[in-house]
Amino acid sequence: MCDKKEAQGRFVSAKTTTPIPLHHPALRDALIQATLDPRVRSIDYLASAHVASVQVELDAIIIQHEDGRCVLDVVPARRIRDIDDVGLVLIALDELNLNQLELTAEEIGREPRRANANLVWAYHDVPIPIGLRLRILQVLLDEGPMPLGQLLKSLAGETDPAPAVMALACANLVCLDLFAQPLSPTTLVRLCAQANHA
Repeated sequence: MCDKKEAQGRFVSAKTTTPIPLHHPALRDALIQATLDPRVRSIDYLASAHVASVQVELDAIIIQHEDGRCVLDVVPARRIRDIDDVGLVLIALDELNLNQLELTAEEIGREPRRANANLVWAYHDVPIPIGLRLRILQVLLDEGPMPLGQLLKSLAGETDPAPAVMALACANLVCLDLFAQPLSPTTLVRLCAQANHA
């Protein structure tokens, strides 16, 4: 697993297979949201590909969803390319059998998802004591999905367990519903699929 720190303009998370270059704030927001989306299995980066005998700079972020792979196309972060380069990129994506997932600034900024994702991601590098980590995962394993407030209450006696729950979400061990409403005691928490098989 990669170190989860962002350094020198690169994004790294539990779902990235390699550090992803960041060249726009909207791209960072989109990657945070993808990382915390339970439907996303992995995030990869493809710098270039060959079309016939020509090497084409792709700068492509590949999202592996439950139902297949696609290229993340963040509209405000698009690189400026001439028409020939655009054509070669489209041919390369077609040869790789990749569709584009286009995200506009409005979609990336949609609330409450954006604020929730940024709030959770603020804890991505918080160290979690092993005992607390095991208690959180065991409660969810024993009891199943539950509201965040109920989970935190069940951990009474621990030093504020909320940051640990957020960090576990960033580590792809627990999943939080970040779409329905602002993060609150009623936000549903469940084990991620990978945690069930760990």
